[in-house]
Amino acid sequence: MPRFAAGVVRFQNEVYPSKKDLFERLAKGQEPEALFIACSDSRVETAMITQTEPGDMFIVRNAGNIVPPHTSHTGGITASIEFAVAALKVPHVVICGHTECGAMKGAMNPDALDGLPHVKEWLGYSVAAVEVVKALGKDKSDEERMHMLLEQNVILQLQHLKTHPKVAMRLASGDIQLHGWVYDIKTGDVTAYDEKQDKFLPVDVRYAAEMAKLATGGCAA
Repeated sequence: MPRFAAGVVRFQNEVYPSKKDLFERLAKGQEPEALFIACSDSRVETAMITQTEPGDMFIVRNAGNIVPPHTSHTGGITASIEFAVAALKVPHVVICGHTECGAMKGAMNPDALDGLPHVKEWLGYSVAAVEVVKALGKDKSDEERMHMLLEQNVILQLQHLKTHPKVAMRLASGDIQLHGWVYDIKTGDVTAYDEKQDKFLPVDVRYAAEMAKLATGGCAA
């Protein structure tokens, strides 16, 4: 904890003064560009991966980057999605999985979670992804099956996201886009789901047109 406290002091003395205008502007409100749903894993640093500033992303994190399907039950994930989509009007939602994910390892081997009943129940929201891997990954190595699960879980959570009323409404209006990413901790690579091709592509390939437009001064979609 002393290391964290020292970090706060450095932030106050060095970082904050250099970004004072930004923080003064943020004190008046927020207009994030995206709702970013990521795993709680300490190795996943969302701002570092995306090279974004405070105020750019509304971040929700939980074990396994999971989005429960919408029900009448109120939970923190559901409330955060509703607020970001309906109140903040974010134009993008990203669900980001990552390699070496302990939650996905648990989903693949639920018997190992008998001492963690709440974790085991939570990972029930990934069961459909596990079943896909069991059906389609029989001839693959354990490493390949795990990578398949990471991708299938992101796709599944995107499907769950579409069941949330405010998301469905915005999708019908055509003014929100959903994105599925997988981040590789070891290499730094990020792949993004292309729904038309039904596969994950490197981000520079998946967003080539948008990035080119941004580089020429246009507005990225």
